[in-house]
Amino acid sequence: MAQVFHYTTKLEQEYSAKGTAVLEYKLRKVPGVVSACILQDNTLSVYAKDKLSLAKALFALRLVPVREELKAKAKKEKNDIKAVSEELKNYKFKALVSLFGFGALEAFKRLSPTAFTNLSFLRTAFVLLIAKDIFKEGVLGLIKEKAPNADTLTATAVLASVLSGKPESSLSLLVLSNFAEMLTIGAAEKARQHISTLLDMKEKYVWLKNKQGHISKVSIDDVMVNDEVVVYVGEKICVDGVIIEGEASIDQSSLTGESIPAFKTVKQEVYAGTVVRSGEITIRVSKVGDETNLARIINMVENAQNRRAPIQNFADRMANALVPISFLSAAVVYGVTRDIQRVLNMFFIDFSCGLKLSTSTAISASISKAAQIGVLVKGGNFIETLADIDTVILDKTGTITDGHPILIDTIRCNEIEEKELVLLAAAAEKSSSHPLAEAVINYAVDKDWNVPHEVKTETVVGRGISASVSDFDGYKGGEILVGSRTFMKEKHIPGVNDIDRSGFSKECNIIYVARNGELLGALVITDPIRKDIKKTLNRIRRNGVDEIIMLTGDNKVTAEYVAGKLDLDGYKSDVLPHEKAEFVASKQSYSKVLMVGDGINDAPALAYADIGVALGGKSTDIAMESADITITSDEPLKLAKVMELSKSTMGLVRQNFAATIAINSAAMMLGALGKINPLIAATIHNAATIGVVINSARILFDKKFNFEKIKRNQDLDNL
Repeated sequence: MAQVFHYTTKLEQEYSAKGTAVLEYKLRKVPGVVSACILQDNTLSVYAKDKLSLAKALFALRLVPVREELKAKAKKEKNDIKAVSEELKNYKFKALVSLFGFGALEAFKRLSPTAFTNLSFLRTAFVLLIAKDIFKEGVLGLIKEKAPNADTLTATAVLASVLSGKPESSLSLLVLSNFAEMLTIGAAEKARQHISTLLDMKEKYVWLKNKQGHISKVSIDDVMVNDEVVVYVGEKICVDGVIIEGEASIDQSSLTGESIPAFKTVKQEVYAGTVVRSGEITIRVSKVGDETNLARIINMVENAQNRRAPIQNFADRMANALVPISFLSAAVVYGVTRDIQRVLNMFFIDFSCGLKLSTSTAISASISKAAQIGVLVKGGNFIETLADIDTVILDKTGTITDGHPILIDTIRCNEIEEKELVLLAAAAEKSSSHPLAEAVINYAVDKDWNVPHEVKTETVVGRGISASVSDFDGYKGGEILVGSRTFMKEKHIPGVNDIDRSGFSKECNIIYVARNGELLGALVITDPIRKDIKKTLNRIRRNGVDEIIMLTGDNKVTAEYVAGKLDLDGYKSDVLPHEKAEFVASKQSYSKVLMVGDGINDAPALAYADIGVALGGKSTDIAMESADITITSDEPLKLAKVMELSKSTMGLVRQNFAATIAINSAAMMLGALGKINPLIAATIHNAATIGVVINSARILFDKKFNFEKIKRNQDLDNL
């Protein structure tokens, strides 16, 4: 398989969160581009399958009218909301008018039968007026799609009742149809908007602290980056930022799904949309408005509603294919019975509403439900694919392990001081975001040692770092190498085999340090296995996953130890980023693959997998953009939860399919036999449609629906 090409460039223009999303979306649509992301320092990072695709992406960058796109998108969003609102009002109005008309005609028929018969023209005109939109949509469906749709079927039913001299027969259909449309559209729209309502900021004012220390209440729109905002107990945080004073217990359930409040203190980050349950904090603002993490989450969830699942397309095709069956049934019934009432029964029943609306509602509700527990799914297609996953591939560092490694010991050669060894390594690792590098730097900071700043570094992906360090604090600098055993051997550093690691656990990482071609020693770093990862793997297997594999850039000894401890089906050590992508692609030839990672080196593999999952609040931006699903907290159990949710969702979709087809087919059979009249036929059809839509929406609203299988099998978690 060809290697993945990576390109980075500094962008001249600053983009908002929405601008960033539009630009990244446009670039990812370029054929051959597997990932495109704008990092926090306004650097564009693009992964492509070949140089030609990369060149096309860079050319497309010059053509993307971001501002125009944003204006058009904002206008479309407003128009869509307005259109749905107007549609609901329209159906409500028509439902009330048709109901009033139906009641009035029935009363008039009983009070004055002769006058009722003589006013057949007015009765016909009244029915046709109410049904004019149905006729319009039915005819347009025939012209544009060259095939009949549900409106064509309803229009035919109305026309048949008029021609038979009984226009009021179809009035009952119009009453039920309008009420059903009003209820189903309302339920589907409520499900779609539920997550935005849940995450709605609502607060319009904040307590701003000025340079003199005075606190005043100001509009959230007046807050700027680097301002200081005070948040009191019970208030919702309206900005992203860092605590500079105070401490508090913060409810982050709206973002992460975690029910237990997190304790936050000075220098820790807090996010918009979370609530201070106890304490008082002062925040230095880093992001406001559309730039906040909350706004980005809402934007991702709303965009996800537009990515249709294949099952939705199948439901549409199936619904359209079943419309001609109703016409054919009506023709057969008329040919056999010559009974217009039985023919109307065939026209009053169709499958399309139940199939289409129930499926779209289930997918929308599932995406929103996942967001409630802190799992962002980028489209309905990923909900469907997730239900069929049979192979899970996990990155080790930050996924299987905590991702917060600590330096626990040093191995020194030639009587070098611990401080010198650690500071040389820290100087080289200072610009790295790798968790092992953070362990070294944190160790030096905790010791109050000053890490050298005048350093030139070069990262060798999957191996280590090469750095040029100047002399400092009485210590000698030079050409410093920090990395794996393989890295040292490739650089021909002698003495690597003499390092004794027998006194340390096999899960420990040994990081070697060399200066000017001479081995100085090694750092012993451990990254504990996540406490919930074993439970997660057990639950994943119970969700139908046959194979779980670990990929890591660590050495074979460490990889073998971790794989054995977790009873994994296999592992691959000393893996480079492009090799992860190649391994994922090879597995896809016979499996549905889910890849879980959190770092920039996982991005190509996440992009190649059938489902890519970025785990944890510290996932890099490029990993999150390459992934199809983002878990916003460091809780791996949520992976098992969303897999269970996807299976439940697809189970509901299949359940709705069966119910819709079975109920409407039975009603058609009874109608053909003359056992029911058109009013009952219409009632059965519309009741079935409302029923399956409500069944889909219960994913979102029924608390008992939340992952019952996981709770029932909890006793198996510690096996």
